[in-house]
Amino acid sequence: MLVRQLVKQKVIAGFLLVVTTIVLLALPQHAATRPSPQPQSQNAPAMDMSLPAGNEPTPAFHTQLPRSPLPNTLDPMQFTTTLVQNAYTVAARIRKLLYQQPCYCHCDRSEGHGSLLDCFAGHHGSMCNVCMAEDFYTYEQSHAGKTAAQIRAGIISGDWKSIDLNKYILPLPAK
Repeated sequence: MLVRQLVKQKVIAGFLLVVTTIVLLALPQHAATRPSPQPQSQNAPAMDMSLPAGNEPTPAFHTQLPRSPLPNTLDPMQFTTTLVQNAYTVAARIRKLLYQQPCYCHCDRSEGHGSLLDCFAGHHGSMCNVCMAEDFYTYEQSHAGKTAAQIRAGIISGDWKSIDLNKYILPLPAK
């Protein structure tokens, strides 16, 4: 009888642990580059919320790099699909540019993100084709010699929509 009660308690404890883990994983991630509510200092670059054509606010982005280190992106190898692994590999290579780009899935509203970099500092980028397309667009444009401001103008005008994600379903060549 005592053994049965101990087994029952362990099963219940295990079940509660699994449920708690699932709930914690489902909670939204906090943005790594979210601006602090304090007044802006020299260490916190301005976030731009300018209005593009159509009067829809441009999602959050930073106009310049911070003085503090940028957050790391997640390890690409923790993901199972090659497309997502490639998106995170590229994001790690162009963190400085992604920090200066808006994300048109509007995760600044839903997740509190401060820039496109936040999508890849957490799991959000692995589940969002908009984030991945903007990531690959930024990568391609940087290899074409475009500046962060020029890339941002292209993202704001919707040029990222021309990215064919199928180009990235095979492993990328090493650096």
